[in-house]
Amino acid sequence: MTRGRTLIIVLVTLTLGFGAGFVLRPVIVPVGPTATATSPPAAAVAPAAPRGTQYFAVHLDEARQVVTQCAEGSVRGDECANAEQAVVEAEGRDRFKRFMGN
Repeated sequence: MTRGRTLIIVLVTLTLGFGAGFVLRPVIVPVGPTATATSPPAAAVAPAAPRGTQYFAVHLDEARQVVTQCAEGSVRGDECANAEQAVVEAEGRDRFKRFMGN
């Protein structure tokens, strides 16, 4: 009889402990602020992705302008490298054509 009574006391205690844990969880570990679905402010515009080498290969004048601006320090980032690579490749093709006599 004492084993049965002990088992019931243990089960009731565990049930009460789990129940109290679920009830008190928001108090013990507060829930963080929920994400709201709002649009970003109009002033915070995401920066445009840098233009690729293929773009600058087609628009060589713009690539040369970007390389000049990079040398001045007004433009930075991947766009500088892409524009410079496109200009170097275009100049290399032109030199090769002149060397070959075309």
